[in-house]
Amino acid sequence: MGLETSDIQYAKLGIVNFINTSPIYIPWQEMGPLNGWAVEEGPPTLLNRHLAQGKLDAGIVSSYAYGLNADRYYILPDLSISATGPVGSVILLSKVPIEELHEKPVLLTSQSATSINLLYIILEDFLGLRPIFRTGSFEEMLGDSVARAYLAIGDEALKLRSNHDNLFRSDLAKIWLDHTGLPFVFAVWAVREESWIAWPEKIRLLHKRLSKCYHKGLKELERISKLVAPRIPMASSDCLEYLKGIDLDLSEEKQQGLLHFFRLLHDRGGFPRVLELKTLPFRGSRGKGQEKDEHRTSNVQHRILNGKR
Repeated sequence: MGLETSDIQYAKLGIVNFINTSPIYIPWQEMGPLNGWAVEEGPPTLLNRHLAQGKLDAGIVSSYAYGLNADRYYILPDLSISATGPVGSVILLSKVPIEELHEKPVLLTSQSATSINLLYIILEDFLGLRPIFRTGSFEEMLGDSVARAYLAIGDEALKLRSNHDNLFRSDLAKIWLDHTGLPFVFAVWAVREESWIAWPEKIRLLHKRLSKCYHKGLKELERISKLVAPRIPMASSDCLEYLKGIDLDLSEEKQQGLLHFFRLLHDRGGFPRVLELKTLPFRGSRGKGQEKDEHRTSNVQHRILNGKR
């Protein structure tokens, strides 16, 4: 835990540099280093693992990774990567309509356990299908006469937005909303329990900085879109529309959506029962789609009555 440099001990933060995190990432970079913190950039799977191993003290982690470790992580309040409706970057690309994927091969990206498990829930639990899942690539799906679909996420999904008009596109966040009436939370900002105990002031400072990034990112979304759109590449106007569909808050409704996802994962087996979200007691950012209720304790319990909306 932490990193020692000379006489200063730094806490370590994990950040993902994807298009969907750019409204937080770009302001963070522009504000410069945060006192007492060292930053590690990496893909979600790496940061998930490093936070679990104690190589990081805090970071943005996938919802699935948080759920696996919910008993030893805290959540920074009011911050997430989520969507209420189509997200545009978690897409099932298929040669046939999604309803025709029963007993057909579906290829999966290896980059996101959250999106993969969301796809399992949608295809198997919501639609009653039993596809044949295996890891693969988009190119493999195109060249394979048997494979019928590929799950693309993140920047890869954005790169595949055009030039494939012959494929069916299913946005998983939209399907989730249609079936549950709830937003879907893809990632949260988590803190290891022992790091909070050791460095509460550093964690408060981190939350204050991330909240500033949140507000700055929302205000300057058009400018940020112009900065990051060439990565794909895509038109800055398309990038702006995409980023407008990304929610950065963690409202009461989003917390309910996250707990509902965990309940469905637990019902499928092999996933711990998560009945509550341990949220640190900070006053945080209030933003798009966020409820006005304040978090008054560090351990607020949110329940889904009867297991559904």
